[in-house]
Amino acid sequence: MKTWERFKSLKERGEWVELQFMAEAARRRHLVCKPWGDSRPYDVGIECGFNYLRVQVKSTTVRLGRGYFCQFKPDWSKGEGYRLEQLDLFAAYVIPVNAWYLIPASVLLGRDPRKSLMLFPVAPPKRRGGYECECYKEAWDLLRMSRRVLSGHRR
Repeated sequence: MKTWERFKSLKERGEWVELQFMAEAARRRHLVCKPWGDSRPYDVGIECGFNYLRVQVKSTTVRLGRGYFCQFKPDWSKGEGYRLEQLDLFAAYVIPVNAWYLIPASVLLGRDPRKSLMLFPVAPPKRRGGYECECYKEAWDLLRMSRRVLSGHRR
């Protein structure tokens, strides 16, 4: 049985993924903050000088063809999504292949909002349009950028 299959719920798995992200960010010498409770729209804060980035951590194990399907919604039961003023980055972990995507929130929440995305950490997509977020694979340098710079990223 694989590690992520041992969790009793997606909430437990999500908490483990948040810890994985915090460990990876700390390993890269970023200052990591964890807000108390679940009332914030972001899971982790990253301090860099006077800059504070709000990161929402997501994960997937759902393989569809060549890629992995990842949801970027706060809660399956709610119809509303995240808003751009709430977040700076999404950190999406493709668990089976140990790959991270650090995607500016403006890419997913900008003028044409998306609540899901296909990620292709192993094999390239068959269609050209599937490459839209591959440039964010292991993009840990984004954690050093300001909110202003990140808000300028678009699809």
